[in-house]
Amino acid sequence: MRLSLLLLLLLPGPPPALGMEDAAFPHPGESSQPPPRACPLRCSCPRDDTVDCDGLDLQVFPDNITRAAQHLSLQNNQLQELPYNELSRLSGLRTLNLHNNLISSEGLPDEAFESLTQLQHISVAQNKLSVAPQFLPRSLRVADLAANQMTEIFPLTFGEKPALRAVYLHNNQLGNTGLPPDAFRGSAAVATLSLSSNRLRYVPPSLPPALERLHLQNNLISKVPRGALSRQTHLRELHLQHNQLTDSGLDATTFSKLHCLEYLDLSHNQLAAVPAGLPHTLAVLHLGRNRIRQVEAARLRGARGLRYLLLQHNPLGAAGLPAGALRPLRDLHTLHLYGNGLDRVPPALPRRLRALVLPHNRVAMLGARDLAATPGLTELNLAYNRLASAHVHPRAFRRLRALRSLDLAGNQLTRLPAGLPAGLHTLRLQRNQLRALEPEPLAGLDQLRDLSLAHNQLRVGDIGPGTWHELQALQVRGGLVLDLSHNQLSFMPPDLPEALEELHLQGNRISYVGPEAFLSTPRLRALFLRANRLHVTSIAPEAFLGLPHLRVVDTAGNPEQVLVRLPPTAPRRPRAEGP
Repeated sequence: MRLSLLLLLLLPGPPPALGMEDAAFPHPGESSQPPPRACPLRCSCPRDDTVDCDGLDLQVFPDNITRAAQHLSLQNNQLQELPYNELSRLSGLRTLNLHNNLISSEGLPDEAFESLTQLQHISVAQNKLSVAPQFLPRSLRVADLAANQMTEIFPLTFGEKPALRAVYLHNNQLGNTGLPPDAFRGSAAVATLSLSSNRLRYVPPSLPPALERLHLQNNLISKVPRGALSRQTHLRELHLQHNQLTDSGLDATTFSKLHCLEYLDLSHNQLAAVPAGLPHTLAVLHLGRNRIRQVEAARLRGARGLRYLLLQHNPLGAAGLPAGALRPLRDLHTLHLYGNGLDRVPPALPRRLRALVLPHNRVAMLGARDLAATPGLTELNLAYNRLASAHVHPRAFRRLRALRSLDLAGNQLTRLPAGLPAGLHTLRLQRNQLRALEPEPLAGLDQLRDLSLAHNQLRVGDIGPGTWHELQALQVRGGLVLDLSHNQLSFMPPDLPEALEELHLQGNRISYVGPEAFLSTPRLRALFLRANRLHVTSIAPEAFLGLPHLRVVDTAGNPEQVLVRLPPTAPRRPRAEGP
């Protein structure tokens, strides 16, 4: 090889053509690397078929985009128009992302996308379109035109697209007149359609038959025309919240043919009754913030598979949930009755109920058998009612052996309730009128993880001897969070439980922390002493010795900046310690 090259240099005249074996070797000084791929200025092209021009403040569609591009992203720029001659070159595009630009309908030619015969995903969301493109490619699978100003779509915008699966049109200005009757003709595979936050006054007819998820929330819908949902037998999720639906806008057949429906949200409407004809497949029903005054068992009989029923903020009052009203719902797991004006726990609740949420009502009494019908409860929320200690029966909670979370915050309790279930993990009693803590109610609570007694009127002398000793068994179960903030404690509570890992004492009157304050809490990790009456010399230097796990000590908001020295074995993290 070397000899032949030398002879070529010595021979006169032009050199003969090199054979194939010679062409495989580079000439001296030439690079063996392939030429750099063409890429628009400032854009990135990580692959031969991908062009990324995101966030470059581009005002003009970039040139020099390779014809081989299959994925083009131009989101977060300032493009106002799409030139047809540039797009027409890119016939191999599969994804086109134009999200968050300034493209108007005037800047989008009718024929803009006609040459993109392989396009599958397009996003023109968050632009300034006043009408939809008249034509989108037949190959399309996903179309996102959300957050524009569109008032009209056309028959071939989404019609005649057999592969189309998802259409997003939320946050536009579409009324019913802007949706043609044949908007989805020939596009029978559409499974997801979002028309939320528009100006629709009734559910559009001729929706795609294969729909599985339909979003119509935040419109002006007052009616579901008869038969409007009769073909959507695959529908699983239907969102109609934040509309103007009344009882007269629905009938017994509105939902009856939705044999796959699992999730129905009708909250924030004007319904006075639970809708009729609910399918047995329904698992979640949102009816919060309507005008429902009474729940009738007959209306729920068809929805026997219901698992979650949300009725919060309806004017149910004392008679709104009569005995047996929820009896058809044998598998009900969670019942939300927040702010319904109830004066007692509803009777005859489903036996398998696991979560009962009743805050912000007027419940003033708990009898011995008020909760007896629901022995499987794991969560009970009675916060912000009118419960006083004298009207909570000592056996009110005794049958709730599975209970893990009990919220009694914001009531009028002056002492801890008796008969608390031994399996409790969380007990919330903040914002009551507690003036005494006795050991008996805490006896046996060896699984407690979180005890909140904040915002009461407790003083150290109100905590009976041995109160915390009842929680000593926690040391083999895991750490405890104890919140005694915003009480009237003037010094550190003694004999705290050994399992304590997080202690909240902010907003008290503590002026001194002695050397023996934490001898009983070797597992302490976080201590909050903010907004007390501590001064520079208020914390004994030895106070934190023997606390190898201590990570946080918060003493901000005291009269003077308090210097805190963590134990040598604890990591020293910067923490604001002064006012």
